[in-house]
Amino acid sequence: MPPEGALLESRTMRDSVMVRVETLDKVKALVMLPDGIHVRTEDVARYFEVSTGVMRQLTARHRAELAENGMRVLRGSDLREYQSDNMSLSSGESGSYPQRRSSLTLYTRRAVLNTAMLLRDSDIARRVRTYLLDAEEDLRQGYANLDRRMTDVESCLGGVGVALRELGPVLHRMSYRLDSLDRRLDATNQVVAAISNRLCEMSGDISRLDSRMDGLAHQLRDLRRRPQRR
Repeated sequence: MPPEGALLESRTMRDSVMVRVETLDKVKALVMLPDGIHVRTEDVARYFEVSTGVMRQLTARHRAELAENGMRVLRGSDLREYQSDNMSLSSGESGSYPQRRSSLTLYTRRAVLNTAMLLRDSDIARRVRTYLLDAEEDLRQGYANLDRRMTDVESCLGGVGVALRELGPVLHRMSYRLDSLDRRLDATNQVVAAISNRLCEMSGDISRLDSRMDGLAHQLRDLRRRPQRR
């Protein structure tokens, strides 16, 4: 992981983590203006525990980058309109807005996070940068672990493919043998059916023979009972 100071030097690195505005509240609570969207220069200075002079110097040096991330300066009619729209929200909150000023610099959360990656002499800014890099490192490790797991799965799937190819001929032979066994079972069933039919016919023959034997037995008894002629 690069040191937190690397964010001070690299615009590309700053841009890569600019979406992680939730980091601000994880390090320290950021109190927004009544509109819930903006903070003033003095609010940003209070958050980072630096003077408003330091903030104005930083804004002058990095105005273009901060403006791209939501900082804007209101003057004239824009300032009057903003104060008018938000006056009812700010009423009753002591010191929430100075009532008279020639300009008002507003920062979004994104612009405040941008400030944290530009402000050198602030312990809060350093903590924000460290938190950002730690979160990015955790994310990279998560991606690396996921990549390794995907590689393991792909390796396993490759082994499965080889095993299936090797099993193909075996499964084909087994299928052939099962088909042959089915044919033999069919032939055996036919033989058993023929034997069963023959046994049924023999049973009928035996019944008829029994009847004839019974008839002969009756005839013999009758012959014995008849008187013999002298």
